[in-house]
Amino acid sequence: MKNIKTQILVLTLAAAALASGCRNKELEAFNKLEKDRFLVKTEKAQVRNLEEYILLTGSVKAMDEATLYPRISGKLMKNLLKEGDPVKKDEAVALIERDEVGTVYEPAPVPSTLTGVVGRVYQDIGASVNPQTPIALVVNQGMVRVAVDVPEKYIGKVFKDQRARIKVDAFPDSYFSGSVYRVSPVVDSRSRNTLVEVLVDNIDGRLKSGMFAEARLITASRGAALSVPAGAVVSQDGGDFVFVPAAGNLAARVPVKTGIKTDDFVQISGVKEGAEIISFGLYGLKDGSKIKVQN
Repeated sequence: MKNIKTQILVLTLAAAALASGCRNKELEAFNKLEKDRFLVKTEKAQVRNLEEYILLTGSVKAMDEATLYPRISGKLMKNLLKEGDPVKKDEAVALIERDEVGTVYEPAPVPSTLTGVVGRVYQDIGASVNPQTPIALVVNQGMVRVAVDVPEKYIGKVFKDQRARIKVDAFPDSYFSGSVYRVSPVVDSRSRNTLVEVLVDNIDGRLKSGMFAEARLITASRGAALSVPAGAVVSQDGGDFVFVPAAGNLAARVPVKTGIKTDDFVQISGVKEGAEIISFGLYGLKDGSKIKVQN
């Protein structure tokens, strides 16, 4: 029993000595590091297609919508069409039975005022209706509108026929192309926003009236633009510049001119395509600072 305890004590002391040795090696390696050397990462300047845009949110509406009402009072005799059915202009969607004792009338039709599909049926058979009672909603969704509120400060960048891209939660990997077709001539005095509507082709019917939408109004675009990550460009003293690795493991500051800016990339001139640009570790970095490029 005594021998076992002795063996355990020896193993414990050996493990402690090993751990202490490892810590001493780590400390020694840390002490050898130069305290004024920056650990950085680089990325190459590449040619990309860039788009500068205003990001807004809004809702999808059918290009044309009509709520249908009966012309007389009475009871709903029959719904001739159900939700989702196509309908032509002047086609009856329901029949109304006149509610007059002692007189027999032909059922009165409720005609559609436009060609589209039945989006909603509001009443059940037997319901009492009058000229103020909605019977059905008809929508034409071959084209849809996306209504967005544009803040006052961006109004100068919005114009009719401006290109736009629409995205909805139902199809997160798809963008729908559209264009601005209506810009309200007034600014709301409370919200300081202007209503803008984007027209989108919806021939496949994927966009539904009432959907929440993200709209990108394209304010500038450039194909084949030399660009770098947005975080690689430093603005200081009224100018823009980037850092590049130079001979002797030093950082060199290079003045650049910027163009289109997106959330991820910035168009630049002043460096060549394929040049290594420091994109990480810029805090405190100066021209001539010692660097170590991390793979």
